[in-house]
Amino acid sequence: MNNKIKGFWPWIAILLTCAVATFLLDQQGRLWICQCGRVDLWAGDIWSADNSQHLFDPYSFTHILHGFIFFWVASGLLPRLPFGWQLWLTILVEAAWEVGENTEAVIQRYREATLALGYDGDTIVNSLSDILVCGVGVFLARRLGFWRTLALFVLTEVTLTLWIRDSLLLNILMLLYPIDAIRNWQIGAAP
Repeated sequence: MNNKIKGFWPWIAILLTCAVATFLLDQQGRLWICQCGRVDLWAGDIWSADNSQHLFDPYSFTHILHGFIFFWVASGLLPRLPFGWQLWLTILVEAAWEVGENTEAVIQRYREATLALGYDGDTIVNSLSDILVCGVGVFLARRLGFWRTLALFVLTEVTLTLWIRDSLLLNILMLLYPIDAIRNWQIGAAP
């Protein structure tokens, strides 16, 4: 098999992974688009019913951070694996994250433990967008190198914390070990 054909296999695997994730999300009863009937490019208000329903929202930045983390883990554990397959592995993990995040049990956990009081889960369009921006994170991490990626990770975490009082690390902390003081501080920003 020549190298040009070999180079397409990771992309085919990525498309199949996205197709399987889409199927599973649909089987879970996730809506394809927002109940409002629109597909907006950006929904910036995390307190609105539009959050996690359109293409991009403030939490899209956390999925870029997923791309950073998953890429560095994949390239660290499997340094000889061609980049296309490292990308596929990160997309596979992100797709699994999206399917898991949108189960009723996890949605309920978000409602109980985080600031996502009215969270109903993502639309399929939003989940696919989250998978896409995770891929963007992979390309950024590969291009920027570890230290610049780490600096961008920290900058993104700080910016999100100041902007929406949430971030990837805060979200994970609150899911696993909710702290009332943090939750009260986060909810204090609600309109």
